[in-house]
Amino acid sequence: MWYLSRVAIIASLINLYGCVSGYSVKPKIPHHQTPIPNVTTPASSENLSIFLAALPPSTPNRQLLAESWDSYRRRFIQNDGRVIDFEASDRSTSEGQAYAMLRAVFIDDPETFALTLKWAENNLLRQQNSKSRDTLWAWKWGKKPDGTWGVIDSNFASDGDIDAITALIFAARRWNRPEYMELAKIKLRDLWNLSTAPGYGGKPYLLPGPKLAFVPNESTLYLNPSYLAPYAFRIFAQVDPTHDWLGLVDTSYQILENSTQLSTVGLPSDWVALDIKTGQFELVPPSSNLQSLYSFDAYRVWWRLSLDAVWFNAPPARRYLQQSTQHLQKLWTQKSRLPARIDLQGKALVDYEATSQYAMFYAAMRLVEPALAEELLAKKILPQYKQGIWGDDSAYYTQNLAWLGLLPPDTIPRQIIQAN
Repeated sequence: MWYLSRVAIIASLINLYGCVSGYSVKPKIPHHQTPIPNVTTPASSENLSIFLAALPPSTPNRQLLAESWDSYRRRFIQNDGRVIDFEASDRSTSEGQAYAMLRAVFIDDPETFALTLKWAENNLLRQQNSKSRDTLWAWKWGKKPDGTWGVIDSNFASDGDIDAITALIFAARRWNRPEYMELAKIKLRDLWNLSTAPGYGGKPYLLPGPKLAFVPNESTLYLNPSYLAPYAFRIFAQVDPTHDWLGLVDTSYQILENSTQLSTVGLPSDWVALDIKTGQFELVPPSSNLQSLYSFDAYRVWWRLSLDAVWFNAPPARRYLQQSTQHLQKLWTQKSRLPARIDLQGKALVDYEATSQYAMFYAAMRLVEPALAEELLAKKILPQYKQGIWGDDSAYYTQNLAWLGLLPPDTIPRQIIQAN
């Protein structure tokens, strides 16, 4: 099936986002076909003052968060709003645009938000016969074999769309922009119709992308636990009562809690398979080219559940963060380091570490083991930071996960999270 080969590409490239093996390329800004005018940004010192004002004075690492956002927007975001992944042939992704939008609304940067949204809407909308198929975004844009720039893979990745829609709702509330809310509602309709499917017991389950790719047969779903965002689904339910988003919260926790039984040490996996008829979780078969292990995708589970725990005081989130981090807590206590990839039996698969993992793990530990969180911050996260960049200055994925992991969820204004 042609979709399955594309899923294999998605799986392999997602894992490259945070690779810390030393691979890098010299950044270069390619020209493309979309004529969007450049925008002159204010001086950096002015930006820092604005961004600092968006964060409460008591925010830990406040200066660093403001400084690194300003550095990121200058380094990784073109003047037309395109977010560039220098480590992957200068491509752009729906995920990258969505991370920029989330970060922009968190730090009260409406100009960058508008630019990154505009670029995505102008360049990533999925086309069929020169017409828009829906309002979801093609996940991959870059240089084509003929040398032109455009959509390379028109499949969508639901995590990018979820983050973008969440950012739109927050932006509508923070900046009183009703047009953002209207766009979010339209996208919610398409996300539900195209990226959910009935699973065990007929309940709705979030798919990582198109049904033809992730429902390989009538009794199986392929799922990615790191795409599950219960806090977002609760917010979606506030603005879209026509779909069962709270049912998606329930199945998200069912997936997270039950799929960790595949791991003898209770870790989440990048990918899992669900038998719809029995409700049992299984390893993804090797023939799919997806991998069942704890790696660069699965890190995001810690951050996503920390948001649900703080924003909605969700007991299942705190329970999961406490229980499923036990192996990593033990490793840290014993060795003061965590390998970047671990199999589901707890065996290290690589020798290198990942700042992106430490930042996401930090988000969880800040809630359940604060002393351990401070050790992670002091020994593994802050030492990687220099002049606005974590580690390699071409590492787009690391910059996003490090920033999102360090931003305390309780610094976000309540009025943009909870409907009036």
